[in-house]
Amino acid sequence: MIELRNIAKNYNGTTALQEVNLKVAAGEIFGLLGPNGAGKTTAIKILTGQLKPDAGQAYIYEKNIQSHREDLLSKMGIVPENTNLYERLTILENLKFYCRLYNQDYSLIDRYLKLVDLQDFKSRAVKKLSRGMKQKVLLIRALLHEPDILFLDEPTSGLDPGSAAVIHKILQQLNEKGITILLTSHNMEEVDKLCHRVAFLHQGRLVEEGTPQKLKLQYSSSDIKIVYREEGQVKEKIFDMTQRDRLAQKLSLLITQERLLAIHSQEPSLADIFVTITGKELT
Repeated sequence: MIELRNIAKNYNGTTALQEVNLKVAAGEIFGLLGPNGAGKTTAIKILTGQLKPDAGQAYIYEKNIQSHREDLLSKMGIVPENTNLYERLTILENLKFYCRLYNQDYSLIDRYLKLVDLQDFKSRAVKKLSRGMKQKVLLIRALLHEPDILFLDEPTSGLDPGSAAVIHKILQQLNEKGITILLTSHNMEEVDKLCHRVAFLHQGRLVEEGTPQKLKLQYSSSDIKIVYREEGQVKEKIFDMTQRDRLAQKLSLLITQERLLAIHSQEPSLADIFVTITGKELT
């Protein structure tokens, strides 16, 4: 469905992407992850034909995006990181204008406004909306021509947890209907919740790729943490797998005395994995 082949892009001597190869299958939610400046937005702009790479090729449906951009744009929905709505127009006026650009009727507007709980605000000027409400309008706008692929650049950046949860639910519903989604984010909890597969970008290079669960298993330690009661207090103890006999003895005792509260494997988060791979925090 989506492919980058040996993509490179520089801005005035600064490398944004270098030798990036990536494939996204139909029906996936794919997360492109990394800190600010890692090249995520550049990758989105190349895939949507907004930027031309210095080297390599980008493909949608096995068609080169640069030479088939007009045909392919009708199959894409794009939610940019920065709000680019007409601030003086109302929500409804913005959405109707976009429908006219794509020769669409207005039949889907009310359905999507209801889906994101904005039907009572459609006559409000965009400049009077909160950040979360604007983000919902951007998402509706990207869906009005019923695209097959949805590109989202930091879709919940700056949103409160409630607004972010609404966006997450909508994206999952869209994916269940068959829409392929590629999103960029530096929010590891978000992509862990949403994405079937993820890839880490660091300084313009793709440094790791896989399912969240596979990556966690690959980079997990073999440590086991147990939580138990002792003398009226909750305590924790970590055992590595060279201490199997001691762990077994401790567990047997705690279970017999009904003092065992929990057992946890020491599974890393995606943020932990990124630090392990790059030595850098996600900021």
